[in-house]
Amino acid sequence: MRGPTKTFRLVATLPLVAALALGGCSDQLGNAPAPSPARIEFVPKVRGIPYFDAMDTGGLEAAKQLGVVWHTTGPSTTDPAAQVTILRDLIAKKVDVIVVAPNDPAALAPVIAEARAKGIHVLTSDTDAPGTQREVFVNQASARGIGTALVDALMAKTGGTGQYAIVSCGQAAANLNSWIAVQKEYAAERYPKAELVETVYAGEDEDAATTLAKQLMAAHPGLTGLVGECTTSAPGVAKAVGDQQKIGQVFTVGVGTPQAIKPYLLDGSCSQSVLWNVESLGYLTAWTAKQVADGKPLNPVNKVSLELPAVKYDAPSKTVLLGDPLLITADNVDQFKY
Repeated sequence: MRGPTKTFRLVATLPLVAALALGGCSDQLGNAPAPSPARIEFVPKVRGIPYFDAMDTGGLEAAKQLGVVWHTTGPSTTDPAAQVTILRDLIAKKVDVIVVAPNDPAALAPVIAEARAKGIHVLTSDTDAPGTQREVFVNQASARGIGTALVDALMAKTGGTGQYAIVSCGQAAANLNSWIAVQKEYAAERYPKAELVETVYAGEDEDAATTLAKQLMAAHPGLTGLVGECTTSAPGVAKAVGDQQKIGQVFTVGVGTPQAIKPYLLDGSCSQSVLWNVESLGYLTAWTAKQVADGKPLNPVNKVSLELPAVKYDAPSKTVLLGDPLLITADNVDQFKY
């Protein structure tokens, strides 16, 4: 028996083609199409600085491996209102997940509540917004781990004595303030002969940090130490020490990204940077956002990737913890490319 003619085969396929054209949302078996990938929007404190660029790199790598969409929209200023505007725009766009590093947690609380009311998941990363409706905080390291490491690094250079000051960034930044609280308590207990004389705030502006550090050295002639509390103030205070020709007299430590702080580690104006793998923080942030979007529970210990085989989750505080801080020196700084 002869098979169907070409004309018959063409006619037979027409209903199927029509069904696909009309349905548009079904495959040839009548099944619903695969859901579109989760859209994750990351809102850093400010755009265009190496730290958040490195987080973005890690997030993009995770998105490629996990099958999600990762996009970063950062404000040009650390004014909390700028982040509020961005979040409202993302709510209007109906993204799936918003991840924010808040400049001012209190200022973001209402708009975070708005997003949750619209069914949009909200996480914090790098900086928390306690007391808001955020679902998970992706924390880079514990406040105690960072705070004690900064103090120990500075006191190793000053002999545990003398006057020192802190140049922080956002005055309302929850992560920085939690580290400073640990530093004050730990230094008073462990190094009673050292005196914290002043804490000042430079926003996320490296030049402002340099200016403030010079003013601190002028106001306190006996100053022997400076702490740059964030990734823009850490190189800023080191530059100030070099500019004032006080290398070896005023020691600095800080939370600096490796390549930004490298020149100052090499010339001795910065003794040590206390950080973490920032790209890994971005990767973990994207992974956590996907878990939340998929409705998957976080376990006490999570295998995220080969590089992150045992990430801890604390259910009471709803916090994912990247791990212990890294100590970056002139000897190991070239291991990190960001």
